Amino acid sequence: MDNSAGGSIKPAHAKRYGSWFKILIIGLVLYIAAILAFIFTGNPNLFPTVVLVGNFLVPVAFVSFFYERRDRFSVNMSSTSLSFLYGGILGTIVASLLEPFFISYLTFGSSFIVGLIEELAKIIGVVLIARRRMYNSEMDGIVLGAAAGMGFAAFESTGYAFTFFIKSGGSLSETVFITLVRGLASPVGHGTWTAILSAVLLKESYQGRFNINHRVAGAYLAVAALHGLWDGLPFVIRYILPVAHSVLIGQLLIGAIGLTALYIKWRGAKRGAYAQ
Repeated sequence: MDNSAGGSIKPAHAKRYGSWFKILIIGLVLYIAAILAFIFTGNPNLFPTVVLVGNFLVPVAFVSFFYERRDRFSVNMSSTSLSFLYGGILGTIVASLLEPFFISYLTFGSSFIVGLIEELAKIIGVVLIARRRMYNSEMDGIVLGAAAGMGFAAFESTGYAFTFFIKSGGSLSETVFITLVRGLASPVGHGTWTAILSAVLLKESYQGRFNINHRVAGAYLAVAALHGLWDGLPFVIRYILPVAHSVLIGQLLIGAIGLTALYIKWRGAKRGAYAQ
Protein backbone atom coordinates (compact mmCIF):
# COMPACT_ATOMS: atom_id res chain seq x y z
CA MET A 1 0.00 0.00 0.00
CA ASP A 2 1.33 3.43 -0.96
CA ASN A 3 1.16 6.48 1.28
CA SER A 4 0.35 10.02 0.16
CA ALA A 5 4.01 10.75 -0.66
CA GLY A 6 4.18 7.81 -3.04
CA GLY A 7 6.28 5.61 -0.79
CA SER A 8 5.43 2.30 0.79
CA ILE A 9 4.34 1.90 4.38
CA LYS A 10 6.82 -0.19 6.31
CA PRO A 11 5.73 -2.71 8.93
CA ALA A 12 5.61 -1.26 12.44
CA HIS A 13 8.35 -3.59 13.64
CA ALA A 14 10.73 -2.51 10.84
CA LYS A 15 11.77 0.56 12.82
CA ARG A 16 12.56 -1.43 15.92
CA TYR A 17 15.36 -3.62 14.60
CA GLY A 18 17.84 -1.97 16.96
CA SER A 19 15.82 -2.51 20.13
CA TRP A 20 17.89 -5.53 21.19
CA PHE A 21 21.06 -3.45 21.03
CA LYS A 22 19.48 -0.63 23.03
CA ILE A 23 18.47 -3.18 25.69
CA LEU A 24 22.02 -4.51 25.77
CA ILE A 25 23.72 -1.11 26.09
CA ILE A 26 21.30 0.37 28.64
CA GLY A 27 21.40 -2.84 30.64
CA LEU A 28 25.21 -2.85 30.60
CA VAL A 29 25.32 0.71 31.90
CA LEU A 30 22.86 -0.16 34.67
CA TYR A 31 24.82 -3.32 35.48
CA ILE A 32 28.05 -1.35 35.91
CA ALA A 33 26.21 1.22 38.01
CA ALA A 34 24.85 -1.55 40.26
CA ILE A 35 28.33 -3.04 40.74
CA LEU A 36 29.85 0.35 41.60
CA ALA A 37 27.03 1.10 44.03
CA PHE A 38 27.53 -2.29 45.66
CA ILE A 39 31.28 -1.68 46.01
CA PHE A 40 30.95 1.83 47.41
CA THR A 41 28.06 1.20 49.79
CA GLY A 42 28.56 -2.45 50.72
CA ASN A 43 24.77 -2.70 50.86
CA PRO A 44 23.88 -6.44 50.62
CA ASN A 45 20.46 -5.51 49.22
CA LEU A 46 22.22 -4.67 45.95
CA PHE A 47 23.68 -8.16 45.53
CA PRO A 48 20.54 -9.69 43.95
CA THR A 49 20.42 -6.75 41.53
CA VAL A 50 24.03 -7.34 40.44
CA VAL A 51 23.45 -11.07 39.95
CA LEU A 52 20.06 -10.83 38.23
CA VAL A 53 20.98 -8.03 35.83
CA GLY A 54 24.25 -9.75 34.95
CA ASN A 55 22.59 -13.08 34.24
CA PHE A 56 19.43 -11.86 32.50
CA LEU A 57 20.81 -9.03 30.36
CA VAL A 58 22.32 -11.00 27.46
CA PRO A 59 19.52 -13.61 27.37
CA VAL A 60 16.83 -10.91 27.16
CA ALA A 61 18.74 -9.05 24.43
CA PHE A 62 19.25 -12.30 22.49
CA VAL A 63 15.54 -13.12 22.55
CA SER A 64 14.70 -9.52 21.57
CA PHE A 65 16.99 -9.84 18.53
CA PHE A 66 14.90 -12.69 17.10
CA TYR A 67 11.53 -11.44 18.33
CA GLU A 68 11.77 -8.09 16.54
CA ARG A 69 12.68 -9.95 13.31
CA ARG A 70 9.77 -12.34 13.39
CA ASP A 71 8.12 -10.41 10.51
CA ARG A 72 5.03 -12.27 9.28
CA PHE A 73 4.99 -14.88 12.00
CA SER A 74 2.34 -15.25 14.64
CA VAL A 75 4.21 -15.70 17.93
CA ASN A 76 3.42 -12.83 20.31
CA MET A 77 5.07 -11.26 23.34
CA SER A 78 2.90 -13.15 25.81
CA SER A 79 3.92 -16.53 24.39
CA THR A 80 7.56 -15.49 24.14
CA SER A 81 7.60 -14.37 27.77
CA LEU A 82 5.90 -17.57 28.91
CA SER A 83 8.44 -19.62 26.98
CA PHE A 84 11.25 -17.75 28.76
CA LEU A 85 9.66 -18.52 32.14
CA TYR A 86 8.87 -22.13 31.30
CA GLY A 87 12.38 -22.73 30.04
CA GLY A 88 13.92 -20.99 33.03
CA ILE A 89 11.78 -22.25 35.89
CA LEU A 90 10.18 -25.47 34.68
CA GLY A 91 13.30 -26.43 32.74
CA THR A 92 15.67 -26.06 35.68
CA ILE A 93 13.25 -27.89 38.00
CA VAL A 94 12.92 -30.85 35.64
CA ALA A 95 16.68 -31.00 35.00
CA SER A 96 17.51 -30.82 38.71
CA LEU A 97 15.07 -33.67 39.43
CA LEU A 98 16.28 -35.97 36.65
CA GLU A 99 20.04 -35.44 36.64
CA PRO A 100 20.76 -36.95 40.11
CA PHE A 101 19.17 -40.24 38.97
CA PHE A 102 21.54 -40.61 36.01
CA ILE A 103 24.68 -38.70 36.98
CA SER A 104 26.83 -39.20 40.08
CA TYR A 105 29.55 -36.77 39.02
CA LEU A 106 30.34 -34.92 35.83
CA THR A 107 32.73 -36.58 33.37
CA PHE A 108 33.18 -36.38 29.62
CA GLY A 109 30.73 -39.26 29.14
CA SER A 110 28.13 -38.02 31.60
CA SER A 111 28.20 -34.60 29.94
CA PHE A 112 26.21 -36.08 27.08
CA ILE A 113 23.60 -37.37 29.53
CA VAL A 114 23.33 -33.81 30.83
CA GLY A 115 22.80 -32.67 27.24
CA LEU A 116 20.02 -35.19 26.68
CA ILE A 117 18.25 -34.25 29.91
CA GLU A 118 18.53 -30.48 29.70
CA GLU A 119 17.59 -30.24 26.02
CA LEU A 120 14.48 -32.28 26.82
CA ALA A 121 13.71 -30.17 29.90
CA LYS A 122 13.95 -26.88 27.99
CA ILE A 123 11.66 -27.91 25.14
CA ILE A 124 8.75 -28.80 27.47
CA GLY A 125 7.66 -25.17 27.74
CA VAL A 126 7.70 -24.74 23.96
CA VAL A 127 5.50 -27.80 23.58
CA LEU A 128 3.00 -26.50 26.14
CA ILE A 129 2.76 -23.10 24.43
CA ALA A 130 2.76 -24.29 20.82
CA ARG A 131 0.14 -26.95 21.47
CA ARG A 132 -2.25 -24.44 23.04
CA ARG A 133 -1.69 -21.64 20.51
CA MET A 134 -1.16 -24.02 17.56
CA TYR A 135 2.06 -22.39 16.42
CA ASN A 136 3.55 -24.39 13.58
CA SER A 137 6.03 -22.22 11.69
CA GLU A 138 9.77 -22.67 11.77
CA MET A 139 10.38 -19.04 12.77
CA ASP A 140 7.89 -19.28 15.62
CA GLY A 141 9.91 -22.24 16.77
CA ILE A 142 13.13 -20.23 16.65
CA VAL A 143 11.65 -17.38 18.72
CA LEU A 144 10.02 -19.65 21.30
CA GLY A 145 13.06 -21.93 21.49
CA ALA A 146 15.46 -19.04 21.90
CA ALA A 147 13.27 -17.72 24.72
CA ALA A 148 13.07 -21.09 26.48
CA GLY A 149 16.80 -21.72 26.14
CA MET A 150 17.75 -18.27 27.32
CA GLY A 151 15.36 -18.50 30.24
CA PHE A 152 17.10 -21.71 31.28
CA ALA A 153 20.51 -20.07 30.84
CA ALA A 154 19.53 -17.02 32.92
CA PHE A 155 18.10 -18.98 35.85
CA GLU A 156 20.88 -21.59 35.78
CA SER A 157 23.57 -18.90 35.71
CA THR A 158 21.92 -17.14 38.63
CA GLY A 159 22.23 -20.37 40.60
CA TYR A 160 25.89 -20.73 39.63
CA ALA A 161 26.62 -17.14 40.63
CA PHE A 162 25.02 -17.65 44.04
CA THR A 163 26.99 -20.89 44.55
CA PHE A 164 30.26 -19.20 43.63
CA PHE A 165 29.46 -16.33 45.96
CA ILE A 166 28.94 -18.73 48.88
CA LYS A 167 31.97 -20.91 48.09
CA SER A 168 34.24 -17.91 47.62
CA GLY A 169 33.34 -16.51 51.02
CA GLY A 170 31.40 -13.60 49.57
CA SER A 171 33.84 -12.57 46.83
CA LEU A 172 32.17 -10.01 44.56
CA SER A 173 34.95 -10.27 41.96
CA GLU A 174 34.48 -14.03 41.49
CA THR A 175 30.71 -13.65 41.35
CA VAL A 176 30.94 -10.93 38.69
CA PHE A 177 33.48 -12.99 36.74
CA ILE A 178 31.31 -16.11 36.56
CA THR A 179 28.29 -13.95 35.70
CA LEU A 180 30.16 -12.29 32.83
CA VAL A 181 31.54 -15.55 31.47
CA ARG A 182 28.21 -17.36 31.51
CA GLY A 183 26.30 -14.32 30.29
CA LEU A 184 28.57 -13.81 27.28
CA ALA A 185 28.55 -17.53 26.47
CA SER A 186 24.76 -17.95 26.71
CA PRO A 187 23.96 -16.96 23.07
CA VAL A 188 26.20 -19.75 21.73
CA GLY A 189 24.82 -22.27 24.19
CA HIS A 190 21.36 -22.88 25.60
CA GLY A 191 19.51 -20.30 23.51
CA THR A 192 20.94 -21.52 20.22
CA TRP A 193 20.48 -25.23 20.92
CA THR A 194 16.85 -24.95 22.00
CA ALA A 195 16.03 -22.59 19.11
CA ILE A 196 17.33 -25.20 16.63
CA LEU A 197 15.34 -28.05 18.16
CA SER A 198 12.19 -25.95 18.52
CA ALA A 199 12.42 -24.76 14.90
CA VAL A 200 12.50 -28.34 13.63
CA LEU A 201 9.75 -29.47 16.04
CA LEU A 202 7.31 -26.74 15.01
CA LYS A 203 8.14 -27.08 11.33
CA GLU A 204 7.14 -30.74 11.55
CA SER A 205 3.96 -29.97 13.54
CA TYR A 206 0.49 -29.10 12.33
CA GLN A 207 -2.26 -27.33 14.30
CA GLY A 208 -0.80 -28.18 17.68
CA ARG A 209 -0.10 -31.81 16.79
CA PHE A 210 3.56 -32.75 16.99
CA ASN A 211 5.09 -35.23 14.61
CA ILE A 212 8.12 -36.73 16.37
CA ASN A 213 9.80 -38.06 13.24
CA HIS A 214 13.42 -38.70 12.30
CA ARG A 215 14.05 -35.00 11.66
CA VAL A 216 12.95 -34.02 15.17
CA ALA A 217 14.84 -36.93 16.72
CA GLY A 218 17.93 -36.01 14.71
CA ALA A 219 17.76 -32.37 15.80
CA TYR A 220 17.34 -33.43 19.43
CA LEU A 221 20.37 -35.72 19.30
CA ALA A 222 22.42 -33.09 17.46
CA VAL A 223 21.80 -30.30 19.99
CA ALA A 224 22.28 -32.73 22.89
CA ALA A 225 25.63 -33.71 21.35
CA LEU A 226 26.68 -30.05 21.04
CA HIS A 227 25.60 -29.53 24.65
CA GLY A 228 27.58 -32.58 25.76
CA LEU A 229 30.68 -31.47 23.88
CA TRP A 230 30.41 -28.00 25.43
CA ASP A 231 30.27 -29.42 28.96
CA GLY A 232 32.67 -32.31 28.40
CA LEU A 233 35.32 -30.52 26.41
CA PRO A 234 37.25 -29.22 29.44
CA PHE A 235 37.82 -32.81 30.61
CA VAL A 236 39.60 -33.72 27.38
CA ILE A 237 41.05 -30.69 25.67
CA ARG A 238 43.36 -29.61 28.50
CA TYR A 239 45.24 -32.89 28.06
CA ILE A 240 45.34 -32.69 24.27
CA LEU A 241 46.15 -29.00 23.98
CA PRO A 242 47.89 -27.84 27.16
CA VAL A 243 47.78 -24.24 25.95
CA ALA A 244 46.34 -21.30 27.85
CA HIS A 245 42.71 -20.65 26.93
CA SER A 246 42.55 -23.84 24.81
CA VAL A 247 39.30 -24.85 26.53
CA LEU A 248 37.75 -21.47 25.72
CA ILE A 249 38.86 -21.77 22.10
CA GLY A 250 37.34 -25.25 21.87
CA GLN A 251 34.04 -24.13 23.35
CA LEU A 252 33.90 -21.13 21.01
CA LEU A 253 34.32 -23.56 18.12
CA ILE A 254 31.39 -25.66 19.39
CA GLY A 255 29.39 -22.46 19.82
CA ALA A 256 30.20 -21.34 16.28
CA ILE A 257 28.86 -24.63 14.91
CA GLY A 258 25.59 -24.14 16.76
CA LEU A 259 25.22 -20.51 15.68
CA THR A 260 25.90 -21.44 12.07
CA ALA A 261 23.21 -24.12 12.19
CA LEU A 262 20.76 -21.66 13.74
CA TYR A 263 21.55 -19.03 11.09
CA ILE A 264 20.86 -21.55 8.35
CA LYS A 265 17.54 -22.42 10.01
CA TRP A 266 16.61 -18.76 10.37
CA ARG A 267 17.40 -17.91 6.74
CA GLY A 268 15.50 -20.97 5.55
CA ALA A 269 12.49 -20.03 7.67
CA LYS A 270 12.35 -16.53 6.22
CA ARG A 271 12.71 -17.77 2.64
CA GLY A 272 10.01 -20.37 3.16
CA ALA A 273 7.55 -17.84 4.59
CA TYR A 274 7.98 -15.27 1.84
CA ALA A 275 7.74 -17.95 -0.83
CA GLN A 276 4.18 -18.74 0.28
